Amino acid sequence: MDMGKTDILLDGLCFGEGPRWHEDQLWLSDMHAHEVLRVSTQGVAEHVVSVENRPSGLGWLPDGDLLIVSMIDCKLLRFDGTALTTHADLSALASFHCNDMVVDAKGRAYVGNFGFDLHNKATPRAAELILVEPDGSARVVADDMMFPNGTVITADGRTLIVGESWGGTLTAFDIGANGDLSNRRTWAELPRGAIPDGICLDTEGGIWSASPSTDECLRQVEGGEVTHRVALGQGAFACILGGDDLYILTASSSEPDVCKSKKSGRIEVIKAPYPGAGWP
Repeated sequence: MDMGKTDILLDGLCFGEGPRWHEDQLWLSDMHAHEVLRVSTQGVAEHVVSVENRPSGLGWLPDGDLLIVSMIDCKLLRFDGTALTTHADLSALASFHCNDMVVDAKGRAYVGNFGFDLHNKATPRAAELILVEPDGSARVVADDMMFPNGTVITADGRTLIVGESWGGTLTAFDIGANGDLSNRRTWAELPRGAIPDGICLDTEGGIWSASPSTDECLRQVEGGEVTHRVALGQGAFACILGGDDLYILTASSSEPDVCKSKKSGRIEVIKAPYPGAGWP
């Protein structure tokens, strides 16, 4: 189903990433502007905190503190509303720049990374998915992943699904009581040419994938059937369900210099057929 045309909630961003719906507002990282933003449903943006080494994935601990992936230095930062501190240093575990993340109800964070120097056109190689416990201790829980990117956890807390951008697949794992992952399997393959960047999950079990390679956001059910598509005028890099809407972060490029000069980043919005579920 073609869902029709989106509305522009906000434009002029450098490059939006890691959107999250929290306390009835949209939160996101403007990665190449080095800041985290909070945006109202009327499109009013508020600066939350600056992150020197590029913010990406976002999530919250049970006490309300905000976790922020700091990409270049491979750290997970913690923001209590006043001070920004290091929650975990992942530089000894991550192959390259850290990226997207999902945080579960217990405050456990699953963090992906590039695996290779994407912007300097290095040869792609496999990367790790890292689990950070609420106390800041960290370990690798999955490897041999081709650019582990957007990640969701089902509402029952039992299944984690991660988009492998360079694999063109959504890969599922069972989550153990201690947070470890097992029973790796393909949840869905994306259509030819599409890649999953940011993803989100709805109440009917569908996963929405922002695909920058095909300028669209698409919904699939387990097995791969595409049920809905949102066509966009530029690359779709992330998405989140909030309230009655689907929010999609788009930009003409992900290259840092281009993003800073063009500021083509947008938040686009369209009515969603189903509400969001699980985490994020």
